Amino acid sequence: MSAITNWDPLRELDELQGRLSTLFGRAPVRKEGERQEALRVAEWAPLVDITEDTKEYLVKAELPEVKKDEIKISVQNDVLVLSGERKYEKEEKDKKYHRIERAYGSFSRSFTIPEDADPEKVSAEFKEGVLHVHLPKSDRAKPKSIAVKVS
Repeated sequence: MSAITNWDPLRELDELQGRLSTLFGRAPVRKEGERQEALRVAEWAPLVDITEDTKEYLVKAELPEVKKDEIKISVQNDVLVLSGERKYEKEEKDKKYHRIERAYGSFSRSFTIPEDADPEKVSAEFKEGVLHVHLPKSDRAKPKSIAVKVS
């Protein structure tokens, strides 16, 4: 015989909220009245801003505690790929850890390059934990002014 289970839609909404928080890299939400938080190890992916001006597209990726040598940038088939690894700090035996929320490990982010960008001229710089990837616009994509003579 099968057991009867109670359906609690609010519990399912709470579970969905927790899963979405984890998906977007946020700490799980503690429910009112709960003493303990759920401990989860989230997969890590750097946060990225992409902006555009008349000359180029700029991709800025937050990479705290990642060494410059551990970042790889590649462009293949009109896709920009940022990858690397943030290594876990050495665990010390005489330290007591109360909370570890920062995620570590390998990451990979990929972005389709816009048609008006020139993948041959991609450049990058890394300073203060932020990677700046410059995607210059191709010369054919830049607007040209043509004077019209009126007669």
